[in-house]
Amino acid sequence: MATRVANVELIASYFESLSDPRHTRNRKHLLIDIVVIAVCGLVCGCDGPTAIHRWATNRRDWLKGFLTLPKGIPSRDCIRRLLIALKPEAFQRCFQDWIANALESDEAGPARLIAIDGKTCRRSHDAAHGLGPLHIVSAWASEHGIALGQVATEEKSNEITAIPLLLKQIELTKTLITIDAMGCQKDIARDIVAGGGDFVIAVKDNQPKLSEAIGTLVVKHLEGELAALRHRNYQTQEHGHGRRDERSYFVAQVPSDFVAKEEWPWIKAIGTAVRITTHADGTQSDEVRYYMLSRFLSGKRFGEAVRSHWSIESMHWVLDVTFREDDSRTRERTLANNLSWLRRFAVTLLKRHPIKDSIRGKMIRCLMNTQFLDEVLTLQGS
Repeated sequence: MATRVANVELIASYFESLSDPRHTRNRKHLLIDIVVIAVCGLVCGCDGPTAIHRWATNRRDWLKGFLTLPKGIPSRDCIRRLLIALKPEAFQRCFQDWIANALESDEAGPARLIAIDGKTCRRSHDAAHGLGPLHIVSAWASEHGIALGQVATEEKSNEITAIPLLLKQIELTKTLITIDAMGCQKDIARDIVAGGGDFVIAVKDNQPKLSEAIGTLVVKHLEGELAALRHRNYQTQEHGHGRRDERSYFVAQVPSDFVAKEEWPWIKAIGTAVRITTHADGTQSDEVRYYMLSRFLSGKRFGEAVRSHWSIESMHWVLDVTFREDDSRTRERTLANNLSWLRRFAVTLLKRHPIKDSIRGKMIRCLMNTQFLDEVLTLQGS
């Protein structure tokens, strides 16, 4: 996937289609100016409207180089009110256009891997209004480190209803979607295939019949009872962090008499991922996971899909450790949702800069050096 360099002055153009939700008498500052300031502030490590205002005040001269700012720098309350008023889905679409215009997809390459997973903003609860912590379900382009969209829910259990909404925001054609066992639902599998995509979804005890059917099929094959079963294998070995990891991936086409085929017609293959870890003291531990697939993938591609799912969990770790999202006490739901999206998009921009430094290090560089911030915002050098 190649990168087209954009000029920082053009960033505001991605938000021209965004409707201004404010009353006409409250439009002292331009919507585009406020949004661009918020984006830049989050890339520089700001945690909310107050910090964004503080950063913008100290970068007034730089911002005037490409923003109108007819009434100067907007106040923290102005920034806060706009981020509360903006509808998250419309807000996210503008960023998707930004990425689409900055990156050129490789039509001849393999289906792009997209991981879907949820994360709880632990301190966003509001006991006074009976609200638990906000839960965000997001989509992440695993191989390219790009945030594609998110949907906010009130509880982790609502991931099942949030994922179908998220799938509607994503272009599913020529994609391979990976989801953990929470997303092992018939409606989700159907929607992915209907949208032109494929899936690799973990199967656990929340679907006991399906899990048992896959386990039985794997055992029969290992015992030689299904010698004619079409299958593919792939193995890897890795050394690091004081341990050795041996991974084995097994993919098999489901036979015509597969007991779950009637209920799950979208399943074309089943997969097993086995990891054996040898620790520094010589002890071993193992893990076996089952998956349902909508396509009979090669063993290598199946392994890549399984391993790539950790990238969204890595992104969640960055949000907590670098952006301190779990410590945020933002209770207003829309504000928390939009700030959470800005953090994810900031991770996208920071990760794509090629300089060898941590996300935190790049963030500090953006805070101190507007030239480096220019490069991050325009995806230069990635």
